[in-house]
Amino acid sequence: MATVSAAAAPGETPWLYARLASFGEAVALVHRGLSVSYRALLMRAGTFDAELQARGIGAGSVVLLEGSYSEGAVALLLALLRRGAICVPLTPQAAVQREAFAAIAEVAYRCTFDDADQCTIEGVPRAPTSPLLQRLVQNGHPGLVLFSSGSTGRPKAVLHDFATLLEKFVKPGQRKTTLSFLLFDHIGGVDTLFNTLANGGTLVTTSARDPDAVCAAIAAHRVHTLPASPTFLNLMLLSQAHLRHDLSSLQVVAYGTEPMPEPLLARLAAALPHTKLVQTYGLSELGVLRTKSREGSLFVKFSGEGFETQVRDGVLWVKARTAMLGYLNAPDLFDANGWLNTEDAVEVDGEWLHLLGRVSDLINVGGRKVYPAEVEAVLLQCPNVRDVAVFGEKNPITGQAVAARFNLLEPEPLDIFKKRLRTFCRDKLPPYKVPARIELTDREQFNARLKKMRPAGGRGEA
Repeated sequence: MATVSAAAAPGETPWLYARLASFGEAVALVHRGLSVSYRALLMRAGTFDAELQARGIGAGSVVLLEGSYSEGAVALLLALLRRGAICVPLTPQAAVQREAFAAIAEVAYRCTFDDADQCTIEGVPRAPTSPLLQRLVQNGHPGLVLFSSGSTGRPKAVLHDFATLLEKFVKPGQRKTTLSFLLFDHIGGVDTLFNTLANGGTLVTTSARDPDAVCAAIAAHRVHTLPASPTFLNLMLLSQAHLRHDLSSLQVVAYGTEPMPEPLLARLAAALPHTKLVQTYGLSELGVLRTKSREGSLFVKFSGEGFETQVRDGVLWVKARTAMLGYLNAPDLFDANGWLNTEDAVEVDGEWLHLLGRVSDLINVGGRKVYPAEVEAVLLQCPNVRDVAVFGEKNPITGQAVAARFNLLEPEPLDIFKKRLRTFCRDKLPPYKVPARIELTDREQFNARLKKMRPAGGRGEA
């Protein structure tokens, strides 16, 4: 059976294969309860490499990889990376958008995994026409195309130089067992995968992403790190799944992808007193940047090499080596000097920043700014509230007004809930921040990435 040769790796990534080979029989993945060693993973990657070569799939080939964190999908990703191909990962959850995404990315080959983790490869050679794709091919580097979450608006195709994106892992870090909560086609999921593998750790998958399945996997495999969204962490506490499973191995909860309500952070700290709560920051357009959290607070500061940050008019701008090459289907957000407008509003306290939310989510009530996350943080404390999404609606007098859509723990008549909520808000929010319109829903208000969805917004974040 073929193996992956470090010496033959193009695209400035040979260090990765040499590193992975050094871990030998250590467990790289736990998928469906079965352990896969680094040696076995590289052997399968070598088999794929030989098949890709035989089909003429290499530098400049745009390949759709439909799968998740199975042995086969991860091995194929490594083989595509080694061959300098441009990979477009897609999870089964996004299958309805497959054709649209394939057209935007100019996909030539499709690789699909079945339930037995066997791969079907289809397609014919096709040279990309996009100037961005052509520039990547000319540089001889592998590529990665990710689509923004599209929770509001049209998903954008983000093109990365994959070799540059992985440079942050050249320096060895901590070996740990991490749960694969963030999806395979998400910048946070890609970061988690390679952060784990590049350091000889173990990535643990789950059969489902509900609180009990996640907590059961943490207990069974002694997981060290859980990357997750605040939306999921709120569901976990409400379900009390953390009380039904042994989470004593859990040392770090890394939360991100959306603003964390401060009351939820306090509840997490009380529920998981021996676990460090760390805020992460990343965008599909930038990768995941290294941050440090101020203890017991939502303030973070950015640390590490390869990027700079600025705050302009209350908005975060970043200049990073790992920034995308550009969008394949939209104008980018770089200025003339290479700074990217993140569209994230921030509060500044010296070197510390508090991420308030997307500028596109801002509600302007008669000239006064309201960030949905700050209102949601208060409303989530109201008894019988399971979840809430706050958004702006047109108002003939103030321009916009605050609206809120609630999920309740127990059924309650809308008129009674409205009266109770307004009484609850009376001494907690100024009048212009109290929802003018309130509705109840039985539908979940988050997407497949366990990220809150609102009727208005812009890009997807990590």
